[in-house]
Amino acid sequence: MSFVDRTMKKIAIQRARIFDSVSGVVGPESTLVIDHGRIDGVLPGKHEVADADMVDAGGRVVTPGLIDCHVHVTAVDHDVFRLGFMPPSLITAQAKGVLEGMLMRGFTTVRDAAGADFGLRTAIEQGHFRGPRLFIAGHPISQTGGHGDSRKSGQQEMICTCAGLGLFGAIADGDAAVRKAVREQLRNGANQIKVMAGGGVASPTDPIDGTQFSVAELAAIVEEVEAANTYAMAHAYSPRAITRAVQAGIRTIEHGNLLDAASARAMKSAGAFLVPTLATYHALGNDGNMGFSDAMMAKLEVVRDAGINALAIAKSEGVAIAFGTDLLGRHHPQQSIEFTIRAAVMSPVEILQSATSVAARVLRQEGKLGVLTVGALADLLIVDGDPTRDASVLAQPEKSLKFIMKAGEIVRNQL
Repeated sequence: MSFVDRTMKKIAIQRARIFDSVSGVVGPESTLVIDHGRIDGVLPGKHEVADADMVDAGGRVVTPGLIDCHVHVTAVDHDVFRLGFMPPSLITAQAKGVLEGMLMRGFTTVRDAAGADFGLRTAIEQGHFRGPRLFIAGHPISQTGGHGDSRKSGQQEMICTCAGLGLFGAIADGDAAVRKAVREQLRNGANQIKVMAGGGVASPTDPIDGTQFSVAELAAIVEEVEAANTYAMAHAYSPRAITRAVQAGIRTIEHGNLLDAASARAMKSAGAFLVPTLATYHALGNDGNMGFSDAMMAKLEVVRDAGINALAIAKSEGVAIAFGTDLLGRHHPQQSIEFTIRAAVMSPVEILQSATSVAARVLRQEGKLGVLTVGALADLLIVDGDPTRDASVLAQPEKSLKFIMKAGEIVRNQL
């Protein structure tokens, strides 16, 4: 079968043991009916469906398509400074392989946390590129000297690509400037806004445990996103940065490696989500040729081993945990290792829910994504092995994913 079948025929998948991502239970063998890209019916037992192409799942577990809530599809190089010198056309060309790789690992939807623009999203929607559907943030909003400010000490001018690809921030200081920066990203098609609310590893001048933006600036950003009926996601590591962000109305905390019980309770009280990205620290820590400065490597050491502890704290305090990876450059193929790393703290069902129903809630796509119910988009995987008993089967997608479908289109069929 071709790589992508765009015929959009009615398809019935028999003998499917469907994973209910909300309840966390795998059901008995059923028949899934897909029509015009959506789930049209879920029938108990084995059924022949008129005018439908039949697929036999063979009693395997069928899950919703996976959702990664923190990716950078245009981070085709792990060196964000070198990325700034690359022409947008070359970044886009290389992003094609990044996107295809994600789709073939079972990720039918991803939330880009800075870099991708509306043109790349449209290219996927129109079928020019094969990849997951994109929810984009555009440029991250950063204060001067913040995590999105890539200038080294003494450098005055900002370097960025003319098309906005890459990871460089929209630098803004003060109420009027942050509002304009948010509005500019929304004008350019951002689905959500990324805010640098604390220090980061891959930035040269900011402390990892510092806070960024004043409370008033954060509140202004939140007011603007709410006016546009969307939300803000915040890069934050330290308890102080996390607490300030969620109290200002930020909806999701990215990374959060230094989370403590008090800041977790603040998140729970605010109804905020945590999006850990443990895969990137695993990849960075095992790669001795990153070209990071000594200061960056020191910051990496502070947060790398703290991520699992933060995940345990968030779980114990009842914080909703979504799936994220945050990989760059040559590390993108390690995306699925997140399923294995999280197993130290989370159950297989919890890990799978983080990448399906919980992630759909982050995207405000409940009932449309992350579930296999009537009316939902037909994003689904047929899995060899039971990921609700051992989530690590998803860490070997080339072996375990026998069938991948995105919006009713067959991407892989190895049944």
